This record gives sequence, C-alpha cells and structure tokens, in this order.
Amino acid sequence: MQEFKRNEECMGTVFVFHGRTDHPEFESVLNLACEKLHEADRIFSLYKPESPLSQLARGETSVDKCPPVVDHVWNLCEGWEKVTGGYFSPFTLQHTFDPSGLVKTWAAQAAIDVLLSAGIVDFTLNAAGDIWIGDGVTSDVDWKIGISKPVSIASSEAGVLAVINLKGTEYRALATSGIAERGRHIWNPQSAELANSELVQVSVLAKDLVTADVWATAAFAEGPRALNRIAKQDGVEAMFVFSDGTIDGTDGFAEVLKHSA
Repeated sequence: MQEFKRNEECMGTVFVFHGRTDHPEFESVLNLACEKLHEADRIFSLYKPESPLSQLARGETSVDKCPPVVDHVWNLCEGWEKVTGGYFSPFTLQHTFDPSGLVKTWAAQAAIDVLLSAGIVDFTLNAAGDIWIGDGVTSDVDWKIGISKPVSIASSEAGVLAVINLKGTEYRALATSGIAERGRHIWNPQSAELANSELVQVSVLAKDLVTADVWATAAFAEGPRALNRIAKQDGVEAMFVFSDGTIDGTDGFAEVLKHSA
C-alpha cells in the first residue's frame, strides 16, 4: 500500500486528499477526481465573469441554456430549502442564484465518487475544513476529527475545542459554519439580514458531506432554535457553540463525544 496526499487548490481554497492505495493508475484517477472540482468551479464560480453562473446572474442567459448540471444543482438547492424550513437558500439578497453553500461539498462528493468507483476506498478528504472519511480507512488516526475553537487560526487563543472519533459510528462527515475566519457572513433567508444570534459556531455530523454542510449553514442562519429542528432529522447531529462559551448539542452528538473519550 502506497500512502498518498494531494493538496488541490480550487474554488479559492484547498482540498486535501489523504490515504493509501495500491491502484496501478492512481495518479490518473486522482487527476480525474480533481477535475470534478475544477469543472464545478468553472461552471458555478461567481468570481469568474465568464462562468455560466456569472452570466446567469447578469441576466445574459437562462437556466435552460446553461450546462444541465446547473438545473440539477438548482433542484438540489430547492429540495434542501424545503427540508431546512427555508433556512438554507441558494438565492442572494439581490435574488440571484448563488449555490456556493452547497457546490463546494457537492463537487467534493463528485470527486470522492471518482475514487470510490475505481476501488480506492482507504482515504479521507478535507474540503476546506469540512471532512469526509471513507468506509475503508485503515488508520485509526484518520477516523479522528478535531473541531477548532471558534476563533481565527491567527489568534493566540486558537486551538482544538474537541476531538471526535467516527470509527464504529454511522457518520462519515463533519462540517462547521461560524464566524471565526470570515465574520458574520451567513444571512438568514427569513429575515433577509445577516444571521446575528448568540451562536458563533455550528458543527454538524452526517453520513455524507453535502448533508453536513447544508445543515451547518442552515442551523447557523436559523440560530439556537435549529437544534430542535436537527434533533428531528435522522442521521444528523449537531454541536452549537455560543458567544459566552457555553456549548449545547443533540443527544447523538453527545454520544459521539462520549464514544471518542
């Protein structure tokens, strides 16, 4: 088994693939996986003026004239908007379509699927801090995920808030939303204002990366009441960190923490 690590810069961030394989054409497979990330960036980036989504935002085209995947992602976003009670929304305050709250992890999952379909199962993916762990991971260390304190990594107070061990659990993904690096940047679709509650960080466990990512965003947008909403979801658990330092979470998240001790 050969150990590998690839840091792929895309979407203004870094995706880190790490694992082990004896696949004879591994590099070619990994290149195909990374191309899924770059393809999504070319289509969905609102920072690239030539992208189909930028053209759509400027009113220069329509969804039916965009690549078919745009309609697919549009429908995915609408589905998640309903599931989250409207607290996940792909539309900006200017009413333009911006699926960035989903596209990163959606593209990451597409990259993951390329590797899995090639029989490469012993690996993890860190998608800009959102973590996915494969069923076939053989290293005990790779099953453990550190959750950072809700402060910037440049702060003298930066460090690890908790470590969770997903080995032996049903969960394979963790996503976190908060104010540590980008300040208050998540808006509440219900109030059309930036989410501004006592929440400073939300971490969500799920069976897949997109589910964890969407719920982390939606929960932060809704605020503390989202804990009750998430508690009713199958296969989704959450931990909330508040501005006064207190922590709350679902019973399932507490069980994972207990399991990790």
